[in-house]
Amino acid sequence: MQDNPRATAGKPDSDTMTRLTDYRVLTFDCYGTLIDWEGGIWDALQPLIMQGGRSDVTRAGALLAFARHEHRHEREHPGLRYPDLLARVHRSIAESLGIESSDALDEAFGASVPLWPAFPDTADALRTLKRQYRLVILSNVHRDGFAASNRKLGVEFDAVYTAEDIGSYKPDDANFTYLLSHLRSDFGLEKADILHTAQSLHHDHTPARRFGLANAWIDRQRLSQSGGWGATEKVEAMPETDFIFFSMHEMAKAVRAEAG
Repeated sequence: MQDNPRATAGKPDSDTMTRLTDYRVLTFDCYGTLIDWEGGIWDALQPLIMQGGRSDVTRAGALLAFARHEHRHEREHPGLRYPDLLARVHRSIAESLGIESSDALDEAFGASVPLWPAFPDTADALRTLKRQYRLVILSNVHRDGFAASNRKLGVEFDAVYTAEDIGSYKPDDANFTYLLSHLRSDFGLEKADILHTAQSLHHDHTPARRFGLANAWIDRQRLSQSGGWGATEKVEAMPETDFIFFSMHEMAKAVRAEAG
Protein backbone atom coordinates (compact mmCIF):
# COMPACT_ATOMS: atom_id res chain seq x y z
CA MET A 1 0.00 0.00 0.00
CA GLN A 2 1.31 3.42 -0.90
CA ASP A 3 1.52 6.21 1.68
CA ASN A 4 -1.17 8.88 1.52
CA PRO A 5 0.53 12.02 0.16
CA ARG A 6 -2.12 14.29 1.65
CA ALA A 7 -2.34 13.14 5.24
CA THR A 8 -2.85 16.49 6.97
CA ALA A 9 -5.54 16.25 9.62
CA GLY A 10 -8.63 18.28 8.86
CA LYS A 11 -7.49 19.52 5.44
CA PRO A 12 -9.57 18.84 2.32
CA ASP A 13 -7.89 16.11 0.26
CA SER A 14 -8.87 17.55 -3.12
CA ASP A 15 -8.17 20.47 -5.38
CA THR A 16 -11.72 21.83 -5.13
CA MET A 17 -11.36 22.91 -1.48
CA THR A 18 -14.89 21.96 -0.49
CA ARG A 19 -15.96 22.89 3.01
CA LEU A 20 -17.37 20.57 5.65
CA THR A 21 -20.46 22.75 5.85
CA ASP A 22 -21.17 22.26 2.13
CA TYR A 23 -22.89 18.95 3.00
CA ARG A 24 -26.36 18.29 4.42
CA VAL A 25 -25.96 14.77 5.82
CA LEU A 26 -23.21 12.76 7.46
CA THR A 27 -23.46 9.03 6.79
CA PHE A 28 -21.53 7.10 9.41
CA ASP A 29 -19.93 3.79 9.84
CA CYS A 30 -20.43 3.10 13.55
CA TYR A 31 -17.98 0.42 14.70
CA GLY A 32 -14.42 1.68 14.66
CA THR A 33 -15.64 5.25 14.09
CA LEU A 34 -18.08 5.91 16.94
CA ILE A 35 -17.82 2.68 18.94
CA ASP A 36 -14.46 1.25 20.03
CA TRP A 37 -14.90 -2.10 18.35
CA GLU A 38 -11.23 -3.05 18.67
CA GLY A 39 -11.37 -2.63 22.44
CA GLY A 40 -14.64 -4.53 22.50
CA ILE A 41 -13.32 -7.35 20.33
CA TRP A 42 -10.15 -7.72 22.37
CA ASP A 43 -12.11 -7.83 25.64
CA ALA A 44 -14.57 -10.35 24.21
CA LEU A 45 -11.70 -12.64 23.12
CA GLN A 46 -10.27 -12.89 26.62
CA PRO A 47 -12.30 -15.95 27.75
CA LEU A 48 -11.00 -17.91 24.74
CA ILE A 49 -7.41 -16.77 25.24
CA MET A 50 -7.50 -17.62 28.94
CA GLN A 51 -9.09 -21.01 28.27
CA GLY A 52 -6.27 -21.78 25.88
CA GLY A 53 -3.63 -20.55 28.30
CA ARG A 54 -2.21 -18.41 25.50
CA SER A 55 -0.44 -15.53 27.22
CA ASP A 56 1.56 -15.08 24.01
CA VAL A 57 -1.47 -13.86 22.02
CA THR A 58 -1.07 -10.14 21.42
CA ARG A 59 -3.84 -7.62 20.84
CA ALA A 60 -2.38 -6.78 17.40
CA GLY A 61 -2.25 -10.44 16.41
CA ALA A 62 -5.78 -11.14 17.62
CA LEU A 63 -7.20 -8.14 15.77
CA LEU A 64 -5.38 -9.15 12.60
CA ALA A 65 -6.95 -12.61 12.84
CA PHE A 66 -10.36 -11.04 13.42
CA ALA A 67 -10.01 -8.83 10.33
CA ARG A 68 -9.06 -11.77 8.14
CA HIS A 69 -11.83 -14.09 9.31
CA GLU A 70 -14.56 -11.46 9.51
CA HIS A 71 -13.93 -10.45 5.90
CA ARG A 72 -14.06 -14.08 4.74
CA HIS A 73 -17.28 -14.90 6.59
CA GLU A 74 -19.02 -11.69 5.48
CA ARG A 75 -18.17 -12.53 1.89
CA GLU A 76 -19.26 -16.16 2.20
CA HIS A 77 -22.39 -15.61 4.34
CA PRO A 78 -23.86 -12.20 3.38
CA GLY A 79 -27.32 -12.99 4.72
CA LEU A 80 -26.17 -14.18 8.15
CA ARG A 81 -27.11 -11.96 11.11
CA TYR A 82 -24.06 -10.38 12.68
CA PRO A 83 -24.18 -12.28 16.03
CA ASP A 84 -24.17 -15.58 14.14
CA LEU A 85 -21.41 -14.34 11.85
CA LEU A 86 -19.33 -13.22 14.85
CA ALA A 87 -19.76 -16.67 16.40
CA ARG A 88 -18.27 -18.21 13.25
CA VAL A 89 -15.45 -15.66 13.29
CA HIS A 90 -14.71 -16.60 16.91
CA ARG A 91 -14.55 -20.30 16.05
CA SER A 92 -12.20 -19.53 13.14
CA ILE A 93 -9.93 -17.44 15.37
CA ALA A 94 -9.83 -20.26 17.91
CA GLU A 95 -8.84 -22.75 15.21
CA SER A 96 -6.13 -20.42 13.91
CA LEU A 97 -4.71 -20.16 17.45
CA GLY A 98 -4.94 -23.91 18.09
CA ILE A 99 -7.46 -23.41 20.92
CA GLU A 100 -10.53 -25.58 21.35
CA SER A 101 -13.60 -23.34 21.55
CA SER A 102 -17.16 -24.25 22.48
CA ASP A 103 -20.64 -23.28 21.34
CA ALA A 104 -21.07 -21.25 24.54
CA LEU A 105 -17.88 -19.26 23.97
CA ASP A 106 -18.69 -18.70 20.29
CA GLU A 107 -22.21 -17.50 21.13
CA ALA A 108 -20.97 -15.23 23.91
CA PHE A 109 -18.57 -13.56 21.49
CA GLY A 110 -21.38 -13.21 18.97
CA ALA A 111 -23.53 -11.49 21.59
CA SER A 112 -20.81 -9.08 22.72
CA VAL A 113 -21.64 -6.09 20.49
CA PRO A 114 -23.80 -4.33 23.13
CA LEU A 115 -20.80 -4.42 25.49
CA TRP A 116 -18.42 -2.64 23.10
CA PRO A 117 -17.73 0.87 24.48
CA ALA A 118 -18.17 4.20 22.74
CA PHE A 119 -15.06 6.28 22.18
CA PRO A 120 -14.89 9.01 24.85
CA ASP A 121 -15.26 11.83 22.31
CA THR A 122 -18.17 10.37 20.35
CA ALA A 123 -21.29 11.56 22.18
CA ASP A 124 -20.22 15.20 22.52
CA ALA A 125 -19.04 15.31 18.90
CA LEU A 126 -22.33 13.87 17.61
CA ARG A 127 -24.35 16.40 19.59
CA THR A 128 -22.33 19.18 17.96
CA LEU A 129 -22.70 17.70 14.47
CA LYS A 130 -26.44 17.15 14.93
CA ARG A 131 -26.90 20.94 14.96
CA GLN A 132 -25.47 21.15 11.41
CA TYR A 133 -26.42 17.90 9.65
CA ARG A 134 -28.77 15.00 9.38
CA LEU A 135 -26.98 11.97 10.87
CA VAL A 136 -27.39 8.53 9.29
CA ILE A 137 -25.85 5.15 10.14
CA LEU A 138 -24.74 2.58 7.55
CA SER A 139 -23.58 -0.38 9.62
CA ASN A 140 -22.64 -4.02 9.21
CA VAL A 141 -24.08 -4.76 12.66
CA HIS A 142 -27.64 -6.06 13.16
CA ARG A 143 -30.50 -3.79 14.27
CA ASP A 144 -30.63 -4.95 17.91
CA GLY A 145 -26.87 -4.64 18.28
CA PHE A 146 -26.87 -1.10 16.98
CA ALA A 147 -29.85 -0.18 19.17
CA ALA A 148 -27.80 -1.19 22.24
CA SER A 149 -24.81 0.82 21.02
CA ASN A 150 -27.01 3.81 20.18
CA ARG A 151 -27.83 4.26 23.86
CA LYS A 152 -24.17 5.19 24.36
CA LEU A 153 -23.99 7.69 21.51
CA GLY A 154 -26.04 10.56 22.88
CA VAL A 155 -28.13 11.46 19.80
CA GLU A 156 -31.10 10.23 17.80
CA PHE A 157 -30.05 9.36 14.26
CA ASP A 158 -32.25 10.40 11.38
CA ALA A 159 -31.98 6.93 9.83
CA VAL A 160 -30.24 3.63 10.55
CA TYR A 161 -29.51 1.21 7.70
CA THR A 162 -27.94 -2.12 8.66
CA ALA A 163 -26.61 -5.21 6.94
CA GLU A 164 -29.61 -7.03 8.39
CA ASP A 165 -31.91 -4.70 6.40
CA ILE A 166 -29.86 -4.94 3.21
CA GLY A 167 -28.87 -8.62 3.16
CA SER A 168 -25.16 -8.01 2.55
CA TYR A 169 -22.11 -6.59 4.29
CA LYS A 170 -19.94 -3.62 3.38
CA PRO A 171 -17.90 -3.22 1.22
CA ASP A 172 -20.51 -4.83 -1.05
CA ASP A 173 -21.91 -2.33 -3.55
CA ALA A 174 -25.45 -3.29 -2.50
CA ASN A 175 -25.01 -1.52 0.83
CA PHE A 176 -24.13 1.79 -0.80
CA THR A 177 -26.82 1.40 -3.45
CA TYR A 178 -29.31 0.93 -0.61
CA LEU A 179 -27.94 3.97 1.23
CA LEU A 180 -28.22 6.28 -1.78
CA SER A 181 -31.67 5.01 -2.74
CA HIS A 182 -33.07 5.50 0.76
CA LEU A 183 -31.50 8.90 1.33
CA ARG A 184 -33.16 10.01 -1.90
CA SER A 185 -36.57 8.48 -1.16
CA ASP A 186 -36.63 9.18 2.59
CA PHE A 187 -35.11 12.69 2.66
CA GLY A 188 -34.70 13.96 -0.92
CA LEU A 189 -30.91 13.91 -0.54
CA GLU A 190 -28.53 13.38 -3.45
CA LYS A 191 -24.85 12.38 -3.66
CA ALA A 192 -23.67 15.99 -3.49
CA ASP A 193 -25.39 16.36 -0.10
CA ILE A 194 -23.54 13.43 1.50
CA LEU A 195 -20.26 13.30 3.43
CA HIS A 196 -19.49 9.67 4.28
CA THR A 197 -17.66 9.59 7.61
CA ALA A 198 -15.81 6.45 8.69
CA GLN A 199 -12.64 4.83 9.99
CA SER A 200 -12.41 1.76 7.76
CA LEU A 201 -10.77 2.10 4.36
CA HIS A 202 -11.84 -1.46 3.52
CA HIS A 203 -15.49 -1.35 4.59
CA ASP A 204 -16.27 2.28 3.80
CA HIS A 205 -13.89 4.60 2.02
CA THR A 206 -13.00 2.36 -0.92
CA PRO A 207 -16.65 1.66 -1.83
CA ALA A 208 -17.70 5.24 -1.02
CA ARG A 209 -15.22 6.56 -3.57
CA ARG A 210 -16.43 3.94 -6.06
CA PHE A 211 -19.86 5.56 -5.75
CA GLY A 212 -18.51 9.09 -6.07
CA LEU A 213 -19.20 10.10 -2.47
CA ALA A 214 -17.25 12.75 -0.62
CA ASN A 215 -15.65 11.30 2.49
CA ALA A 216 -14.12 12.17 5.84
CA TRP A 217 -11.62 9.67 7.23
CA ILE A 218 -11.70 9.35 11.02
CA ASP A 219 -8.20 7.93 11.21
CA ARG A 220 -8.20 6.83 14.85
CA GLN A 221 -5.34 4.38 14.22
CA ARG A 222 -3.25 7.10 12.48
CA LEU A 223 -2.84 4.77 9.56
CA SER A 224 -2.12 7.79 7.39
CA GLN A 225 0.96 8.30 9.57
CA SER A 226 2.13 4.66 9.35
CA GLY A 227 -0.14 3.36 12.09
CA GLY A 228 -1.57 -0.17 12.14
CA TRP A 229 -4.60 -1.72 10.45
CA GLY A 230 -6.06 -3.13 13.66
CA ALA A 231 -9.24 -5.15 13.15
CA THR A 232 -9.74 -3.93 9.59
CA GLU A 233 -8.80 -5.83 6.45
CA LYS A 234 -6.08 -4.12 4.41
CA VAL A 235 -6.83 -2.49 1.07
CA GLU A 236 -4.58 -2.79 -1.97
CA ALA A 237 -4.64 0.91 -2.85
CA MET A 238 -5.26 3.94 -0.68
CA PRO A 239 -8.59 5.58 -1.62
CA GLU A 240 -8.80 9.34 -1.97
CA THR A 241 -10.13 11.17 1.09
CA ASP A 242 -11.62 14.66 1.14
CA PHE A 243 -10.94 15.24 4.85
CA ILE A 244 -8.82 13.48 7.46
CA PHE A 245 -9.32 13.75 11.23
CA PHE A 246 -7.82 11.68 14.02
CA SER A 247 -10.95 11.77 16.19
CA MET A 248 -14.60 12.75 16.09
CA HIS A 249 -13.71 15.61 18.43
CA GLU A 250 -11.39 17.06 15.77
CA MET A 251 -14.09 16.85 13.13
CA ALA A 252 -16.73 18.46 15.33
CA LYS A 253 -14.31 21.25 16.24
CA ALA A 254 -13.60 21.92 12.54
CA VAL A 255 -17.33 22.01 11.71
CA ARG A 256 -17.99 24.37 14.61
CA ALA A 257 -15.23 26.69 13.38
CA GLU A 258 -16.63 26.75 9.84
CA ALA A 259 -20.22 27.27 10.97
CA GLY A 260 -19.16 30.17 13.20
